[in-house]
Amino acid sequence: MQVVVYGRQLKDKDIPFVQELLDILSERGINTYIYKDYLEEVREKVTLKSAVGVFEGYLDFKMRKFDALISLGGDGTILYATAIVRDSNVPILGINLGRLGFLASIEKTKVKMAIDCLEQGRYTLDERSLIQLETNMPIFGETKFALNDCTLLKRDTSSMITIHTFINGAYLTSYWADGIIIATPTGSTGYSLSCGGPIIFPNSGNFVITPVAPHNLNVRPIVISDNSVISFEVEGRAENFLCTLDSRFETISSEHQLAVRKCDFTVKLVQLQNITFLETIREKLTWGQDSRN
Repeated sequence: MQVVVYGRQLKDKDIPFVQELLDILSERGINTYIYKDYLEEVREKVTLKSAVGVFEGYLDFKMRKFDALISLGGDGTILYATAIVRDSNVPILGINLGRLGFLASIEKTKVKMAIDCLEQGRYTLDERSLIQLETNMPIFGETKFALNDCTLLKRDTSSMITIHTFINGAYLTSYWADGIIIATPTGSTGYSLSCGGPIIFPNSGNFVITPVAPHNLNVRPIVISDNSVISFEVEGRAENFLCTLDSRFETISSEHQLAVRKCDFTVKLVQLQNITFLETIREKLTWGQDSRN
């Protein structure tokens, strides 16, 4: 078995859990490759009991057969990992070293159990759809996709913007707002939720369009089929606006023609058999809990 260990920052409080993970991988004889930038921190703070390989990026998936990518961090780390995994079909196992851990659903105290399940095949693969951005000008390089959402936002403290929105070429409406969010079911529990959007179950086959601070009081989030193509024309008093894909962003102008659709590939998240989406929303979002009871 060969795995990639991916992280973005190794905090002092997380060292014991990372040490435990690497010790277990070494003891089991699992070939381990560590993401290049993360490896520099690991070598300074963690004792490596056996040799590890260096993983540099997406092209390494073409050269070697990996069984899983182990993401060490929070949900944001998984979003960055998605941009590396892309269409390689390598599943992502998320160990939560962050706060919420909605995507990285495996707690750091359960590292040994997670590796046991991975070795023995006692897990399921949760296939998540992504959103693809198409533009008339080159932005975002080779990673024009997102697991959570694509957003169009005003910059800094500039006045609100107007986003003329079309679905499959038909005019929907013009949003007067600080921006809009086009979220996948995975992203429905992120930024979209904090702006009043609905929770959508994974694999429900939908996008949700959620306005950010709309000036129109009668504008509400809407849910549409993910077979739709959503296109935009953005205008405002400022010359530039922001376009984001998950944690990545680019500056755009009114000259950019933008459209989003369902991506041609999916990302697979490793789910241990005793963790379900229903349990996650109850525990992480305190769904239905009443402090009076």
